[in-house]
Amino acid sequence: MAQIGNDPSSIKWKQINTPLSRVIFPEGMDSVATRITNVIHFINGPTSSTIGNKTKKIDIVLKNQTTISNGFVDLAPFKSEFYTTPHPNSFELGSVPWPDLLAIHEYRHVQQFNNFDVGLTKFFHTLFGQEAQSLMSSTAIPNWFFEGDAVYNETNLSKQGRGSLAFFHNNFRAIWMEGKNYNWMKLRNGSLKDDVPNHYQLGYLLVAYGREKYGEKFWENVTHDAASFKNIFYPFQQSLKKYAGVDFETFRNDAFNYYKNIFQTENILPEKVNQNEEYLNERYPSFTENGEIIFIKNSFKHTADFIKKNGAEEMKIRTVDNTIDPYYSYRNGKIVYTSFRPDIRWGDRNYSEIEVLDVTNGHQHTITKKTKYFSPDISEDGQMVVAVNVPEQGGSTLHLLNAVNGELIDEIKNLEPLFYTYPKFYDREKIISPVRNSEGKMSIALIDFEKNTTEYLLPFTFNVIAFPIVWHDTLYFSSSYKNNDELMAYTFSDKKIWKINTKEKFGLGKYHPSVNDSNIIWHSFTAEGNRLQKVNKKEINFQEISFEEMNANPSHFGISSLDNSTANLLRFIPNDTFPITDYSKAAHLFYFHSLQATIDDPIYSVDWVSNNVLNTLESKISFKYNSSDQSKTVGASATYGGFFPLLTGGISYSFDRMGNFKGNPFLYSQWQPYIGFSIPLNLSKGRSFTNLNFGSNLVYNQTDIKGMYKDSIFSPSFSYLNNFISFRHQIQKSQQEIFPRFSQSINLIYKTPLYQYHGYQFMANSNFYFPGFMSTHSIAFNGAFSKKDDLQEINFSIDFPFSRGYSGYNFYKMIKWGVNYHLPLFYPDKGFADIAYLLRVRANVFFDDTEVQDFLSNGNEWKNSFRSVGSEITFDTKWWNQVNVSFGFRYSYLLDSDMFGNSGRNRWEIILPVNIFNR
Repeated sequence: MAQIGNDPSSIKWKQINTPLSRVIFPEGMDSVATRITNVIHFINGPTSSTIGNKTKKIDIVLKNQTTISNGFVDLAPFKSEFYTTPHPNSFELGSVPWPDLLAIHEYRHVQQFNNFDVGLTKFFHTLFGQEAQSLMSSTAIPNWFFEGDAVYNETNLSKQGRGSLAFFHNNFRAIWMEGKNYNWMKLRNGSLKDDVPNHYQLGYLLVAYGREKYGEKFWENVTHDAASFKNIFYPFQQSLKKYAGVDFETFRNDAFNYYKNIFQTENILPEKVNQNEEYLNERYPSFTENGEIIFIKNSFKHTADFIKKNGAEEMKIRTVDNTIDPYYSYRNGKIVYTSFRPDIRWGDRNYSEIEVLDVTNGHQHTITKKTKYFSPDISEDGQMVVAVNVPEQGGSTLHLLNAVNGELIDEIKNLEPLFYTYPKFYDREKIISPVRNSEGKMSIALIDFEKNTTEYLLPFTFNVIAFPIVWHDTLYFSSSYKNNDELMAYTFSDKKIWKINTKEKFGLGKYHPSVNDSNIIWHSFTAEGNRLQKVNKKEINFQEISFEEMNANPSHFGISSLDNSTANLLRFIPNDTFPITDYSKAAHLFYFHSLQATIDDPIYSVDWVSNNVLNTLESKISFKYNSSDQSKTVGASATYGGFFPLLTGGISYSFDRMGNFKGNPFLYSQWQPYIGFSIPLNLSKGRSFTNLNFGSNLVYNQTDIKGMYKDSIFSPSFSYLNNFISFRHQIQKSQQEIFPRFSQSINLIYKTPLYQYHGYQFMANSNFYFPGFMSTHSIAFNGAFSKKDDLQEINFSIDFPFSRGYSGYNFYKMIKWGVNYHLPLFYPDKGFADIAYLLRVRANVFFDDTEVQDFLSNGNEWKNSFRSVGSEITFDTKWWNQVNVSFGFRYSYLLDSDMFGNSGRNRWEIILPVNIFNR
């Protein structure tokens, strides 16, 4: 289950309730909710012809408290969430208005789920609920189709969409141009050592080719048969073979060859390609005043750092904070950028705060708190910062801030419905900013904030624009142009547009230029990461581009089916109005959507699970069967997250439980109601992630003895408190690091009865991680302490991390310490039959020492040691191309005798995942 209670309790929710959707939104977002409702109602009919005409109403919750640009559709419960803050980088998600893009992309997922609920999928949905439907749908139909079909939808229904962005295709183009022909399962599952296209990019290529080659009904037929499981084994591949007339391997190879021809994949780095070169990312270069280069550098082994480069010598300035967009601006020894900061309590409220970094000493300070600022730039004199401010209700404005304390100096009014991106100071009184209008077209605005005037330097076009920089009388910027992202220039003197050409072709795209008197530098995309390209100005050619050429529509990359009858439906969306009413937080609190069956031998359980649409209440009704003693347990539990503390409560009743009294069996039942609270706090900031959770549960336990021994056996009823504190802290982790280089976790649990009886159980458990001898290695120390009372009136259970290889018991006092050395061994990137894929093999060498103290039956003190050494081999895998599973085996050599377990000192164990289908 997802974490509940993510929205501030102060939000007042409104709704637009129609036959196709219920859009639930915070007060003040009426226009956004109305637009989304209009889009859904208008596109549903025309687009259903390519997926099926089954409809089911969807609840859509708009989240405006977050700086993250995202959206999803979930089946358990059936709902969607739109994170309404647009992404600043138009190359990544395009310039189509963000609510429109969310609606046409995410509603396609709604149509998919509605129409894939057929045949065997529908049968399991009927029996076990929505989670079963989700499992069956994802088993039958690959995730690349879900996302590729949705990207096709956004590209078809708008004038842009990711399918028409060169940036979106860079990854495939780069690996093909550089001769890296990755196997199919690597393309499906990714890699920890190579930059592999994701399932959005892969899916779009295959879905678009399928429509181009076989018509618009092709995928509807394929997915209907696959979701119906007309073929039990490989239902999607078999269904595709039926309607395409070729097997799936031939289909995908034909698709790739089609795009290789479209992309003209000649080798663009003939003398520089190195098949064994490691991934390295160099982005956002900026010249300093003395000609040095500042840029951001990261790899699969290292997190992102600000680097200063002088010739071949590189010096780290500072690690980059966790950020939504790593873009930064540099002037006069100062870097300004934004840092992501979560709210201390509410998971779907977070901030983008402005940081100012001194390049000379690496000192950084935060100048704004709890703000939603993006793409800041610092003035030439270092006194002001301009940044894009994105209010919760939508839109954007430009804020002029004091560069020292972040105080608001002035707000540049947005007189038109524009969205500003990457503003830059031009002289002291002017700002240049790429802007998006309400159609999704882009231009560059020249804003004189002293005179309160705005001039548009370019015609508004669907070609995306970003990263402007002015040098003397010339404006340089990156822009999509035909099939590529190019470096362009605008000369103020004659108001002309120029395309900048270089003699040598290097990488794909030219992003984030920086200029000085002698050179120009940018980063380009390659199969081994983004790389810097520095060129002498004498070696570049300025090619004049007409305004008409700039206004040409983005490329469809050879997919003519995008020009069908539903092309650019966004032009015709009506502006209808709908009744807006209050949406009560108490509405539909109980929504039982799924039956969950779990087997953890000897425990077999079934849970009937409920979540409400606002995700404030999670509840379930449970039944458990213990096959070892034939006991049964029924219960109900709930957690409410609408307040600052999470409130929990529940009750369980166990019956037919088996006990032993003087060698004679007896039956008993047990009632155990409980109530409690917890307060989860997110204290993360900057380069680290910190979480603190504490709370308490009040538990009542009543045992009833059955049969002839009910008057002979003492069975106390008692209440006890279960108090806990959990603390986690870690720094950022690179892709290949198994654990963070620095991390700490501490858990404290204290249990004690409230009255009548005496006793307690205390346990502390901690883990500390440090860097190993190589960059991806780590050393981990574990310590644990447990102690309970010696009265033996009440016994509590605990989960103590006993030395590996031994059978653990709850002794009076236990002290444990251990050391682990984790390291990766191989990155095979190999798979089998579209079922299992091996990403990494890693090892751990360990030593554990547990010292225990207890009392013998005569009251004498007893002590013992339980020490072991050993190793673990773990396989990080992906099953069915989408479920990450880590499992392995452990060898332990016991240095002391196992007085409570089996004989012998050599122990082998299989390490299994706790929950394969963890949502």
